[in-house]
Amino acid sequence: MDDSTILAQIEKLSEEEQRLEEAHVGEKLSDSERARLHEVEVQLDQAYDVLRQRRARRAAGQDPDLAAVRNETVVEGYLQ
Repeated sequence: MDDSTILAQIEKLSEEEQRLEEAHVGEKLSDSERARLHEVEVQLDQAYDVLRQRRARRAAGQDPDLAAVRNETVVEGYLQ
């Protein structure tokens, strides 16, 4: 997966996240919508993380293609 593919995925997920958040302004999301929103948020965090890894590897003279998607526990635990 190259940077442009990752950026396209980020754009697609961001649009879906926005649609879900705006779909029920002032109302609660259904259980399935909340679950999907959580999935999208995790996938976005993973995509941004792998993009940062690729850029860091490239800046360090390493192969950016060795960057890997990290699991939800890792990417969601950065601020804890």
